[in-house]
Amino acid sequence: MKAIVLREPEGPKNLRYEEVEIPKPKADEVLIKLHYAALNRRDVFISYGRYPRTKLPSILGSDGAGEVVARGENVKNVEEGSRVVINPGLAWGDQEAHPGPNFHILGMPVDGTFAEYVVVPAAQVYPKPEHLTWEEAAALPLAGVTAYRAVVTRGQVQAGETVLISGIGSGVALYALQMALAKGANVYVTSGSDEKIERAIRLGAAGGVNYRKEGWVKRLREMIGGADLIVDGVAGPGFTQLIEVTNPGGRIVSYGATNGSVPELIMRGVFSRQMDIRGTTMGSPRDFANMLELYAKHQLRPVIDRRYPLEEAAEAMLRMEQGLNFGKITLKIVDS
Repeated sequence: MKAIVLREPEGPKNLRYEEVEIPKPKADEVLIKLHYAALNRRDVFISYGRYPRTKLPSILGSDGAGEVVARGENVKNVEEGSRVVINPGLAWGDQEAHPGPNFHILGMPVDGTFAEYVVVPAAQVYPKPEHLTWEEAAALPLAGVTAYRAVVTRGQVQAGETVLISGIGSGVALYALQMALAKGANVYVTSGSDEKIERAIRLGAAGGVNYRKEGWVKRLREMIGGADLIVDGVAGPGFTQLIEVTNPGGRIVSYGATNGSVPELIMRGVFSRQMDIRGTTMGSPRDFANMLELYAKHQLRPVIDRRYPLEEAAEAMLRMEQGLNFGKITLKIVDS
């Protein structure tokens, strides 16, 4: 089979389109013929060796959807020919509150979805939502479950609340926008791009501000008053300013730090507001199932930025690295 293999951590340019053996499912596993895969920023970090416990060589890719073509021993809950989407969070464990010590993500250290076939535990596959195309289904898993846990499980969003989503344009942020709207919240966004803000408004956001412009915090306060929930994957120097626009009793849920560490956290702003700062990453199997149910109930569809053939994965990853995308970048593997 053809696959995208990373052998040395030297960035996307070092990805190789190679011929490798088709994996064989072991007990409790299934073999999936993939139709589409999708990129995540995690893949970029791994390509530079900036991910914990990077183990190479490896086939990257966490997101994928396809058909089950073979089953290992003891697999009874999945039939050959099933059209499935993959939950990439492996071995979450028994606790809903947090993953266990053996938790890991598909696509390094275990081979992932940037390939014609992938083997995963049978427990990790779910029926593909019927209203989604193969491409849309493949785009949903990692960013979708991350957004669901941030907005619903950890964020506890309520109808009528004011929600602020930072860094709109990424997959997680756009999913968070869709989910918060589906739950009846009033949603605002921030971005360093006026164009991305305008596109978010067309998707249902009530408004937004450009954090690259002077006085953006003042304009945001004037626009929204204050936020009951802030969903942030940016962190960096602007995180403290998010505290300034959090309502008393409000909460910030952090799922990432694309702008790096927070240089200074002014605690008075936290305790004087009686507010919460909550961390989250990925999601439990229950989160994943609930996320799929939400998308089916409201007939939501992922925002797709651009599609590339599998052999152009390096070019696709460079687009993501440069922050040019608005929505998910996908890889077409077979004709659907």
